[in-house]
Amino acid sequence: MQLTEIARMILLLLLIVCAIGVNFGKSLLQAVIIFMSYSSIMCILWVLLESPDLAITEAAVGAGVSSVLFMLTLRRIHTEDLRLEALEQEARKADAAKAQAAKSEAAKAPEQAETEKGSGKSSTTGSADKTGDAT
Repeated sequence: MQLTEIARMILLLLLIVCAIGVNFGKSLLQAVIIFMSYSSIMCILWVLLESPDLAITEAAVGAGVSSVLFMLTLRRIHTEDLRLEALEQEARKADAAKAQAAKSEAAKAPEQAETEKGSGKSSTTGSADKTGDAT
């Protein structure tokens, strides 16, 4: 076996590892980085296969433009995630404030009911007396 054939086989194995690694990456950033390395390995393989035009295209498009677009997309997704997280946190604070207000209103309700019972009792007896006088 020649050295170039061994290099090709090693690079092909690395391509397979990269293809599988993209699927099992824990984060999107890892997937983009593995994709960039996949494109770089493909570029080297095209050079070994004596196709410099394809190698240049793979380097420019695969490892270059696509990777930059993926990185920009990841940054935008991260910004949107932070914005949504802030909105959710504000909503949780508002819900907690509403729950606290409802809790304080519920605590005040028995006190108001007792004061109404106390004033209601005297007015009820007073109205009974008035009706008793009228008869």
